[in-house]
Amino acid sequence: MQSLELIDNWPVPTAAAAVVRADGTVAGSRGPTAHRFALASVTKPLAAYAALVAYEEGAVELDEPAGPEGSTVRHLLAHTSGLAFDEHQVMAAPGTRRLYSNAGFEVLGDHIAKATDIPFADYLRQAVLEPLGMTSTSLAGGGSPAKDGVSTVDDLVRFAAEVQAPRLLDPRTVAMAMSVTYPGLKGVLPGYGHQNPNDWGLGFEIRDGKAPHWTGGSSSPRTFGHFGQAGTFLWVDPDAGAACVALTDRAFGPWAVEVWPAFTDAVLAEV
Repeated sequence: MQSLELIDNWPVPTAAAAVVRADGTVAGSRGPTAHRFALASVTKPLAAYAALVAYEEGAVELDEPAGPEGSTVRHLLAHTSGLAFDEHQVMAAPGTRRLYSNAGFEVLGDHIAKATDIPFADYLRQAVLEPLGMTSTSLAGGGSPAKDGVSTVDDLVRFAAEVQAPRLLDPRTVAMAMSVTYPGLKGVLPGYGHQNPNDWGLGFEIRDGKAPHWTGGSSSPRTFGHFGQAGTFLWVDPDAGAACVALTDRAFGPWAVEVWPAFTDAVLAEV
């Protein structure tokens, strides 16, 4: 795909990218796709998928208590538990605000580890990574389910294919995860400011009508995914029937705000 050549001009030391069709075939790739990159918050969709496996296995229920008083597993996945960004401090009543929270995903990981009697990093590996053949992906040092993932474009291609045509989960569960949870809540999208509404599914951000945004102007409102402060992103556009993964080793900043939307628009124009 010619559009993927745009990553050659990004102001980053290393970049790799790929596009995955809804049928799981790779439409194109560019750069060192086997290189392991820090994912930062692109870890969250992987952790969320493991949480949904735990739900389908009956280890947890989405509406069981987890986190602060009144909060549930569903609240933690949807960033509505009320927990602060990086502190285990309650900032709002559950379900009232969209407070993007690394702490919430760490509480979620601890909750699943306790419910399954398996350390979360091991559960993620057994529930998601090994079944999908994601052999180069891990939580570094058994770290945070919010931000300590390490992976490759080749591995995330497998995950992007799974999300578009689920085998590990019931498609209805995945559809629920990609639908707005607690609609109408305001909040801050990190790096892009206040959004009203700041829509989110279960571990996946939903584009809807957000502006500004890290995806493209031609991305459908149903586009979902995540970006990370490590200069990484994964989006799935159901209307286009495609997903895109891009990993770099330069921290997110103005450079990404500038180049990512145009790159996404070029990819969508080609698929």
